[in-house]
Amino acid sequence: MTMKRILLLVALVCLGAYVYSQRRASATFKSVDNAEFTQIIADTTVQLVDVRTPAEFAAGHIPEAVNIDVRGEKFDSEVKTVLDPSRPVAVYCRSGARSKTAAHALAEKGFRVYELNKGFMNWNGARTEPTE
Repeated sequence: MTMKRILLLVALVCLGAYVYSQRRASATFKSVDNAEFTQIIADTTVQLVDVRTPAEFAAGHIPEAVNIDVRGEKFDSEVKTVLDPSRPVAVYCRSGARSKTAAHALAEKGFRVYELNKGFMNWNGARTEPTE
């Protein structure tokens, strides 16, 4: 291999890495507070997803939420089966860490995502009506 070909190959690899990193960086979501999250989930076109474990979900969740455990083995397959990529998704977890992970993963799949900052504990503590 000549030096020109090696340099061209290195340049192409670097360009590919740059394009990939830009694509990942563009996969964003919006983190929102309780008030905005409440407004977002009032829209019936928004898909509400609780990304906690099934046990946490059973202990209490926001009405109309579906449970897709972000740490579960079947997260990706459940997303493909349950969610419509043409509709926005609102995600939450217990305190906000897992929902950020899920929001990023969903945004990379092309979903428009809203994430409840500080999670269900904060949202539920600010609510007066019961959760399911």
